[in-house]
Amino acid sequence: MNLVSARPQAGQPGLLRRPRTLDLVGLVARLLLGGVMLVAGLLKVAKPEVSARAVQAYQILPFDLATYVGYGLPILEVLLGALLVLGLFTRTAAAIAGVLLVAFIIGIASAWARGISIDCGCFGQGGTIDPSQTRYLEEILRDVGLVLCAAWLVTRPRTAYSLERTLFA
Repeated sequence: MNLVSARPQAGQPGLLRRPRTLDLVGLVARLLLGGVMLVAGLLKVAKPEVSARAVQAYQILPFDLATYVGYGLPILEVLLGALLVLGLFTRTAAAIAGVLLVAFIIGIASAWARGISIDCGCFGQGGTIDPSQTRYLEEILRDVGLVLCAAWLVTRPRTAYSLERTLFA
C-alpha cells in the first residue's frame, strides 16, 4: 500500500484522503486554534483594563468603543477557545475566530503601516512600546497560520475526539 504518494494504488485511498487522517489533521487545527484563543483570552480576562488599553493603542476605533471592545474581547476569546478545545459548534466557533484573526491582522498591519509602535496585546500586554521591540511580521504570520487552521475547520469541522462528534453522532 502506498501511504505517502499523492497517487495511491488503484482502489486504495492515499494517506491524506483517509477520513481518519483528515479527522486527526482537524484535531490538531482545532486544538491549536482553540488553545491559542483560550490562552490569549485567559491572560486578559482578569485585567480587562489592560486589554482595553491595548485596543485603544491601535488608534483605529473611537476611544470609548475601543474600551468596550477591549473589555469584551477576552470573554469572546475564552468562549471561542473553550468551544474549539472541547469540539463543540466547531464550524461556527472557527468561523468567528477566523474573522477575529483577520481583524487582528488588519489592525497589526495598519499600526505597522502608520508607524505606530505598539505591542499587539494578543497575550495580555499591549500599549506603546519602543520601535525596536515591535514584532509585526511575526505576529501577522502567526495569525495567518491560525486563520488557515480556522479555514480548515470551517471547511471540514469533523475532527477526532470532539464532544460534537460524541453528542451529535
